[in-house]
Amino acid sequence: MTAPLPGALGGTELVGWRLDASQFAATWDSGEGAYRFGGRWSSAGVRAVYCALDASTTILEVAVHRGFKRMDTIPHILTSLHITDPDDVHVVAASALPNPNWLRSGLPSAGQQAFGDALLRAHKFVLVPSVVSPNSWNLVFVAAVAAGRYALRSQEGFALDTRLHPPAK
Repeated sequence: MTAPLPGALGGTELVGWRLDASQFAATWDSGEGAYRFGGRWSSAGVRAVYCALDASTTILEVAVHRGFKRMDTIPHILTSLHITDPDDVHVVAASALPNPNWLRSGLPSAGQQAFGDALLRAHKFVLVPSVVSPNSWNLVFVAAVAAGRYALRSQEGFALDTRLHPPAK
């Protein structure tokens, strides 16, 4: 399956992307990882599903947490999902955040997670600026809240470009 064209180039589909170790491909929208450990925009105990609006950003988001070695040596699956109605997506501009440090690398604060939890309770999908790629967007949702408003588009094997994990010299 090919990548959808962005709206500016005539695309009409709103697509989110996610990258998982292949053993978790079937449960890609369970939010299990965020449920167990929390995330930048959710507290532990919230089944938040973290995605990006483009495949490159989702790859970087995984790399910053897992590293290129793991992505090179463990099979991964790249998943895309279709958002049925773009009006279901709540966009959070950087200027709307109470603390600009929330968009800097580092551990999230309790305040940041509580802010995200409230957004996820109030909206089916939340779009927030990416920290790892500041000109990109992360899409976050809770499957139970967004049920019926998204659909699996594709799942395909992911192969890391080997130049990102070269041999030691």
